[in-house]
Amino acid sequence: MITAANITLQYGERVLFKDVSIKFTPGNCYGVIGANGAGKSTFLKILAGEIEPDAGEVIVSPGERVAVLRQDQYQFEHLTALHTIILGHQRLYRTLIEKDEIYGKSDFTEADGMRAAELEAEFAELGGWEAESEAGRLVSGLGLSDEVLGHMMSELDGGQKVRVLLAQALFGNPDILLLDEPTNNLDLESVNWLEEFLLSFRNTVVVVSHDRHFLNRVSTHIADIDFGKVQLYVGNYDFWYHSSQLARRQQRDEKKRREDKIAELKAFIQRFSSNAARSRQATSRQKLVEKLSVDDIKPSSRRAPYVAFTPEREVGKIVLEVAGLSKAVEEEPVLQDISFTVHPGDKIAFIGPYHQAKTTLFEILAGNTDPDSGTVEWGTTIAPGYFPKDNTSFFETQTSLIEWLRQFTHVEDEAYVRGFLGRMLFSGDESLKPVDVLSGGERVRCMLSKLMLASPNVLIMDEPTNHLDLEAITALNDALIDYRGVVLFVSHDHEFVQTVANRIIEFTPSGTIDRTMLLDDYLRSEDVRATRDEHYHGHHLLEI
Repeated sequence: MITAANITLQYGERVLFKDVSIKFTPGNCYGVIGANGAGKSTFLKILAGEIEPDAGEVIVSPGERVAVLRQDQYQFEHLTALHTIILGHQRLYRTLIEKDEIYGKSDFTEADGMRAAELEAEFAELGGWEAESEAGRLVSGLGLSDEVLGHMMSELDGGQKVRVLLAQALFGNPDILLLDEPTNNLDLESVNWLEEFLLSFRNTVVVVSHDRHFLNRVSTHIADIDFGKVQLYVGNYDFWYHSSQLARRQQRDEKKRREDKIAELKAFIQRFSSNAARSRQATSRQKLVEKLSVDDIKPSSRRAPYVAFTPEREVGKIVLEVAGLSKAVEEEPVLQDISFTVHPGDKIAFIGPYHQAKTTLFEILAGNTDPDSGTVEWGTTIAPGYFPKDNTSFFETQTSLIEWLRQFTHVEDEAYVRGFLGRMLFSGDESLKPVDVLSGGERVRCMLSKLMLASPNVLIMDEPTNHLDLEAITALNDALIDYRGVVLFVSHDHEFVQTVANRIIEFTPSGTIDRTMLLDDYLRSEDVRATRDEHYHGHHLLEI
């Protein structure tokens, strides 16, 4: 068990935490959420002992071992991958090194022999003889071969290093596991393996993640950083999000009878309990139903943007025909003989590890570049809107935000444009900021405002969730679910793809795989798996 007691941390005038007390107990996985800059990673570093708070203390139960996912990929360049992983259990690693040093002596003494015997016993007690096989199982689950264990960390690429550091955190069954964005740079199969690992992990997990699907699968509790406090809720991210929205609605409606509020809340909790992903979530939520009052759930201080795309006209029977499309970039073939037809009602997710191919296709569909061969035929009723992955060129000006957005509409009424900015949380003087100083998340919200103004009936969106916080991602997610037009999109957010897409097109080394089905069905399909084996020649790098 790990406990934060009366934690206070302040940087200058900014108070991150004020008298925060929270207890994390074994058998539970705590998903830490909060707005950008709220202090999620900082809080994990306080728990890990890497940052000293201004006041308060972190208490770890006696004898319990804390493991941390390290973010510094270059910290262990002088070690092999195997030793880096074993270093996750520092006592075992020290025993291993001392034992090897003694056996390596040229003048081995009787005292050395006695010490070696002690170390051998300790090594066996700590599971040292199983260490290499456990390290192998971990890297294999994370998509690496056993051969990597013998390589120096300096010889590995960035993606391999991330996996080794994650294996280091998971190694040796730690009592308390602290993970900061553990799904970064993992393919889908590795993420699925990590989810299953954590589902069966019986000790304490505290994890920061922007991956809603991951949080929904593994979290038994949500630790929400808000108002300088950390508030604990039973359930996963979706449960927290919808209960917070419910609390906000109820707070606005003070005339609603209290009895009705309680009935609505309990019905809501019961519905989520019945859909629990695993038994310990269901048990915890049932206990919550028995004792929870309407005052226990507080509305979040974080605001979510309002996103809604309303097509100016319905799509006709013919949407898009792509035939024999090929394109080389710097003489390297990126697209080769790509053909597909888009139908009314399609919401297509383009997946696979070939990111440049997906972006190049979208640039061609948007009319920003020409193919080397092949054709793109849009239907006569179609008015597409494009959200590019790289929006830099749109913001290389000191124009105010409101003037920037006005150039994308024929409506001269300033209040009309301000309304779209307000939906994206730009209000008052914020609308007068020059656009060249906007953050990545603010730029994305501007691009979404631009798209809403255009009222397209086809949306082409290349990684629209990049730089957005969880509230904005959820708002965009809900908007695309409700959208009546056609969507062609790329996203690395599993939940986003699963809930929006009704068709999957995967780029592979040998062409595309095209299936009309949801993402999770696609991942489970035996037919798809056999086809992927043919296309990847036995390699299974599956990314979205």
